[in-house]
Amino acid sequence: MASAEAIPTEEKPPGFTHREIMATMSGLVIAMLLAMLDNMIVAPALPTIVGDLGGLNHLAWVTTGYILASTVATPIWGKLGDLYGRRMTFIASISIFLVGSALCGMSQNMGELIGFRALQGLGAGGLMVGVMSVMAEIVPARERGKYQGVLMAVMPAAMIGGPLAGGYITDHLTWRWAFYVNLPLGVAALAVCWFTLAKLSRGTGKVRIDWTGTALLSTWITALVLITSWGGNEYDWDSAMIIGLAVLTVAAFVAFVFVERRAAEPIMPLSVFNNRNFSLAGTLSFIVGFALFGGITFLPQFQQFVQGSSATNSGLLLLPMMLASMAMSMGGGAIISRTGHYRALPIAGTILMAAGLALFATMGTGTSRGMTSLYMVVLGAGMGCLMQTTMLIAQNNAPLRNMGAATGAATFLRNMGGSLGVSLLGSIYTSALTDSLTSHSGGAAGSSSVHVAQMTPQALRSLPEAAQHLFQQAVTDGIDKVFAWGAVVSALGLIVALFIRHTPLRGFGDAKPAESKEAPVLQTAE
Repeated sequence: MASAEAIPTEEKPPGFTHREIMATMSGLVIAMLLAMLDNMIVAPALPTIVGDLGGLNHLAWVTTGYILASTVATPIWGKLGDLYGRRMTFIASISIFLVGSALCGMSQNMGELIGFRALQGLGAGGLMVGVMSVMAEIVPARERGKYQGVLMAVMPAAMIGGPLAGGYITDHLTWRWAFYVNLPLGVAALAVCWFTLAKLSRGTGKVRIDWTGTALLSTWITALVLITSWGGNEYDWDSAMIIGLAVLTVAAFVAFVFVERRAAEPIMPLSVFNNRNFSLAGTLSFIVGFALFGGITFLPQFQQFVQGSSATNSGLLLLPMMLASMAMSMGGGAIISRTGHYRALPIAGTILMAAGLALFATMGTGTSRGMTSLYMVVLGAGMGCLMQTTMLIAQNNAPLRNMGAATGAATFLRNMGGSLGVSLLGSIYTSALTDSLTSHSGGAAGSSSVHVAQMTPQALRSLPEAAQHLFQQAVTDGIDKVFAWGAVVSALGLIVALFIRHTPLRGFGDAKPAESKEAPVLQTAE
């Protein structure tokens, strides 16, 4: 663990004027749009992708592979930014993302798609952490809310354009363009970032890569996600494979902690977790990731298979959740900048998020689109209260020298929640759907000539009415269980939020960051 002497007593950010900040943010906006559009465009296309390539059992891995790779890469990109400077690492992450996007569009089977999505995720891990780290370097926490409002302006374009583009591409072109569309936008992002980020610092100059910590981090995360994906599905929970993965997870995690405490430049400085607010904000980020990716990944299944929406319409039907999230995020950022207070937002956010997921768990085959939209507004409002606030709290309790690593750690926890959420909820969804079909199978099920693993919304509509109803009920049973478990996890977030203390948001000129009895080492001037 870093000692007090290892942290500079005086940390000076690069001097950026308001005009330079806005110019720099133009590159960040394009990069954020790139990251957001990918999730929004791919989600409506998933049912068709899985049906075209085959493999319902691998549905979750199309998203899990992406999130898992992004999760592993996030703290690495954050630390590389601290060491080499944020400009080159940010540009490198965009480049890897674009290569992965092109290869995803050329996939011929589910195995290739999952692998290339993982490559795409490696680059994506540097996009969001890069945006947040650059923001933290050029804008003090006390003023960051008003500038975040500019970043949030990109959300309507992603939320409206993404689902619409994804659905239109799926319905009228081919799902492969859901990945190819990233290429022109990515080239523009590369060009803008090359010039606007030139003034950023070039890092500490201490070029030491914690390869051992990186390998151990990748090992225990991957093993843990495999447990949640395979347990009770591919393998019994008491099988040798699952038990072996559990042992590997624990051993690699213990070794990771041991290595990180002694590494000269740890990939994830554990000292930041000594701060109470940082740890609590990270835990909430985990819960938000669990709920967010779970909702976006599985909700289109219900909309397309049960409610009969096209891919285009199912994408647009996600808008109430996204717009509510945007409105609450921008409104919360403005309130924080004006008042400096933020503690009420995480509490309100966890209550709304748990309530929204609980409402989704009550859906049936007769639930209307209007009622579903209302549930989305509740869930989206909760997410909007949490997403930006948790990152702001985490950054406010980390020293500027380790801002990239700290931002990476916070983003890592959010992505980790998404990885485990999608894999665990995906296993629950598949198991519940299969069990429902098995328990209710009869003449209608036997008449189906289309294998469940290759079922698409178009194929479902060609089946007899009895067979359609059987499959729709199975999808509903799976969705209800997914959201019920998501609500339980989100409810735990309220307990976490109640323990967050208000500490003043600091500016670059402050004598020291927010106080923390748990982390005296962080009591340094910034």
